[in-house]
Amino acid sequence: MKNWKKYILWFAQEHTDFRQAEFDSLVQLFNLEYRKISLDSLKPFWILEFPNEDSVLKIGSRSVGVRAIFELWSHGQDYKSFHKELKNYIKSNAAATNCWFKRECSFKITVETYNKHLLQKEKVQKIETMDYLPLEGNVDLKSPNVEWWYIEFWGLDPTNVPETPEDILFGRWLGNGQRHLIKEMSLKKRKFIGNTSMDAQLSLIMANQALVQPGDIVFDPFVGTGSLLVSAAKFGGYVLGADIDFMMLHARARPSRITQKVREKDESIRSNLQQYNCETRYLDVVVADFSNPLWRDTIKFDSIITDPPYGIRESTEKVETKYNGKPINKDVPHYPSTSHYSLRHLYKDLLLFAAKHLKNGGRLVCWLPFHKDDYTEKMIPLHKNLRLVSNSEQSLSGQTARRLLTYEKHSEPDKNQDFNVIFDESLNLDFRERYFDNAVESRSERRMRKAEQRVQGRLEALKRGKAVLNGRENKCNLNKARFNHLYNAESK
Repeated sequence: MKNWKKYILWFAQEHTDFRQAEFDSLVQLFNLEYRKISLDSLKPFWILEFPNEDSVLKIGSRSVGVRAIFELWSHGQDYKSFHKELKNYIKSNAAATNCWFKRECSFKITVETYNKHLLQKEKVQKIETMDYLPLEGNVDLKSPNVEWWYIEFWGLDPTNVPETPEDILFGRWLGNGQRHLIKEMSLKKRKFIGNTSMDAQLSLIMANQALVQPGDIVFDPFVGTGSLLVSAAKFGGYVLGADIDFMMLHARARPSRITQKVREKDESIRSNLQQYNCETRYLDVVVADFSNPLWRDTIKFDSIITDPPYGIRESTEKVETKYNGKPINKDVPHYPSTSHYSLRHLYKDLLLFAAKHLKNGGRLVCWLPFHKDDYTEKMIPLHKNLRLVSNSEQSLSGQTARRLLTYEKHSEPDKNQDFNVIFDESLNLDFRERYFDNAVESRSERRMRKAEQRVQGRLEALKRGKAVLNGRENKCNLNKARFNHLYNAESK
């Protein structure tokens, strides 16, 4: 018979829209059973029932949203009911709790308040109200044998703090989540980054939602600098990536750090994985155009996690397939021309690829950018062989946001895959155009206005008798002079 117990999951109050999706994914990953007691998922403190302590600690072993986990001893909406329940718990569970009150068991009580600051004197007073606890051991603030937490939740609105706490909780600390990985894998310390490298917290959340576990093969078709692969490898996955940007994959693109002038010779995606002791899980990265798949039909991935380009910091490109009739000289390096890769076509290719190359039960986790005024549920692309598991929003600016979409493959596609993709007309909108043309004046209008201002400024300077220099022309002439100097020096 299962001995269900109540536990507290204390979540960090950021990326709250991703909280439920990550939790549900970890429950599925570890095949856990649970019962939810508290119904408000926006609150940082969740009360749930699990059949044993090991089950709830599995959540903490992977979750980056969870701060800490406690065994719940008492919960009340007012002080009277709280103390009554705590006394009853100690009395009714004496056989299980007596070991924590023995003389040889050192202890520590931490007071935590949410949305309200307490002075140290007030915290001590809170502890003294629980003088009925049969404590016999010594206080040890550094390394106690047992640690209890007294928690008061004073609502979510800092401008409207209630007179009394909404929830009062007391429990035994069991363990922490994996939030230390956010600092450990921070982009500030990473060897190789780019303009669009995903921050550590979101990339770890994506790996959790993709159900990455040791031995899985994880693929990123728009790999960039490999941020998503680093997180997948950290959780035990073997990682593989592709990207159309040759310069970025070979770390020859312009550095993203303002203090860095040139790339270091050892910068690469492999060096990132080596930095976090995951080099043995690195398979390879290849230069490839996603619109022209190079993969064999039989290859299968356990999960696909990716952040496609939006056309803002990185361009959305694909290799142009039109033939212009000119013969190709095989003795000279050929650089194919590229054309715009619309989001509609990109996501169609992505869903078709996932339906074909994911194993049954495998997951696709990807981002979809949009303008907030354009968003409807119909905008989300769907595929008949992929089930939409979660849809979470992250705001990018006042008018733009992006959605983290998680799909799970439930069946194999038929031969006519093109008919399996379901799109709404709203996805035809160009995100780049909406992004730049959302202001009072469009980007092109702003450029024309500034150009007219420069012309007007030159005319006024000439009227005042001032010599007007063409800065762009002078710069071009200077570069030509430098080139001619180097060319003449080499020819001699």
